[in-house]
This record gives sequence, C-alpha cells and structure tokens, in this order.
Amino acid sequence: MMGWGGMVLGVLLMLLFWGGLLVLLGLGAWALIRSGQRQSDRCTGTGSRALDILKERYARGEITREEYEERRRDLEV
Repeated sequence: MMGWGGMVLGVLLMLLFWGGLLVLLGLGAWALIRSGQRQSDRCTGTGSRALDILKERYARGEITREEYEERRRDLEV
C-alpha cells in the first residue's frame, strides 16, 4: 500500500487535472466571446467609415444634398 502520501498525491493530481480542464474551458469561452466582439466591431466600423467617406464627398461638393441624404439613409439601415 502507498499510505497517506499516495492518497494526498492522488487528490492533488485530481485537483490539478480538473482545475486545468476548467481553465482551458474558460479560456476557450473567453476566446469565442472576444472573437464575436471583434467581428461585431468590424461590422460597426465599416458602416461608420462609409458614412465618413459620404460626408467627405458631400463636403467637397462631389454629390448633392439629395444624393447625400439618400445614401445616408441606405447606410443607416
């Protein structure tokens, strides 16, 4: 028999295993959440950049007010 030392070592290894598994699951969930936020930021940023370009074109006189309003409504949908 291994005695108390073997039993304590077994419990420690079991805790290490389950703790490591929980850490890996937590990191995986965190990575999935962060990837979803980055994708959402990209979608929001794209529309914002398009609106900025539209404003610049209107300011330079490349498009009329009617064209600006129509395209702005299209972008905000």
